[in-house]
Amino acid sequence: MRKIIITGCLAALFFSSTFVLNRAMSLEGGHWVWTSSLRYLWMLLLLSGWMLVSGKARLLGQTLSLFKRHWIFWTTAGSIGFGLFYALITYSVTFAPGWIVATTWQTTILATPLVLLGFGRKVSLRALALTLIVFAGVILVNVEHAASTPLSFVLLGALPVLGAGFAYPVGNQMVWEAREGGNRFIPAIDHPAMSDGFARVLLLTLGSVPLWLALILATTPPAPSEGQLIMTGTVALLSGVIATTLFLNARYAATNASELAAADCTQSMEVVFALAGECLFLDGALPGMLGAFGIALTVIGLVLYIRVQNVR
Repeated sequence: MRKIIITGCLAALFFSSTFVLNRAMSLEGGHWVWTSSLRYLWMLLLLSGWMLVSGKARLLGQTLSLFKRHWIFWTTAGSIGFGLFYALITYSVTFAPGWIVATTWQTTILATPLVLLGFGRKVSLRALALTLIVFAGVILVNVEHAASTPLSFVLLGALPVLGAGFAYPVGNQMVWEAREGGNRFIPAIDHPAMSDGFARVLLLTLGSVPLWLALILATTPPAPSEGQLIMTGTVALLSGVIATTLFLNARYAATNASELAAADCTQSMEVVFALAGECLFLDGALPGMLGAFGIALTVIGLVLYIRVQNVR
């Protein structure tokens, strides 16, 4: 369990770059569709290139073959776990600072046990109760934001993130279920690519492509700037490749539902990292007393959750 927690916290550090850089692109006028879709284009290039130069060309071919064999599954899992999740995150940062989005994103900790229950997995009710502490922290942060922001902006900054909080664990859990033997709706996939972090991320990234194409056609955004191209590439490397691979490795090291939920719970640390990054690089304002208390509750919820899981 300790290794899962450490790996998950490292993933949270790299994940936090998403909220800071996405906010920076929004402040510079970058369209949210490019902010989201370009990240995954960069990820396709980075992941494929890395597998080629690292001597995994054969695995790359096997991964592409696996995608073709189960393209419906991977398109569904990728569109939900990567596509819908990230489109909602980038849309919301247009209306709220990155650290507020990062805090609201912690509702995924509440969503994860519910998703696990939906997949027929057992979840500790005591642990589920502790996730409500994190949810209370999210509420306080958004209440403070509402005091100085129009209600419509608060809702547009918060509600999409709530949806993303469910989409991400659903997509990841679909892959976990496939690896563990599948069920009547999910195919059993026993393949070397399922044991490689880069290959799993590549499969989900490929699966998200149809959604990105549909969004671009539907919104017809203006061409991205050079700065947006550079920053989406940076997000792709730090968050899309490094953080996602670390996080999926943490999840796939889990052997039961409690360890899975604990891995997801480590993402609470994104709040602290995102707040620090926004203050350092974007001259963001520190939260007030209510917001600070809300952030503290999310971290306390994480600590208590880990303690319930008997981490040693």
